[in-house]
Amino acid sequence: MIRVITVEREYGSQGAAFAHHLARYLDWKLVDQCLIDEIAAKAGITKKLVESCDERLDPWYYRVGKAFWYGSIERLPALDSSDVFDAERMVRFVREYFQEQVQTGSVVIVGRGATAALLTVPGVFHVFVHASMKRKIAWFQENFPDHANEAEEEITATDKRRAAYVRRFYNREWNDYRMYHLMLNSCMGFDAMVKATAEAAGLSSIIPAHAHTGQ
Repeated sequence: MIRVITVEREYGSQGAAFAHHLARYLDWKLVDQCLIDEIAAKAGITKKLVESCDERLDPWYYRVGKAFWYGSIERLPALDSSDVFDAERMVRFVREYFQEQVQTGSVVIVGRGATAALLTVPGVFHVFVHASMKRKIAWFQENFPDHANEAEEEITATDKRRAAYVRRFYNREWNDYRMYHLMLNSCMGFDAMVKATAEAAGLSSIIPAHAHTGQ
């Protein structure tokens, strides 16, 4: 039985908003911003520092400098609690956090390489949300009017960053359709997306009769 759903998304496709609706529909925990809060608490650092490593690689000069000290990027040693918090240490916390959520179940996880990290774990259903560039630009311009002229550039850069993150830490291609059970175009609207996901994941029968995405 499906106990965890991962939601990967193109920037501007409103995949995170869809995950919010899906979690509410299923009455499951949503793992998005709370991941930042909980990792910050576990690591004993600020949320701002965790956010700076969220779905991001360390700057190239940091990685080159680190590789210089250890000999090569591929042979970097495991980090311990005394190391500076960086993208690699963030991924360690994220992976542990994912395993905790799998044990608990009834959770929807947004991004952070969750699909790649949990690809072979039983009971996990993977969804990818996409949209046309026109729709993504419209979303960006509505939400960030002061940067409207930078919409397509920002959308493309964010997706490239997410792809690089998954490639570096999980050796997977972020938008490889073969990793996902379901690919959704957000032009469907949240109601249709949620219902399609619940049906595809075999969860329709456990949804309360009164539940709907408008609640």
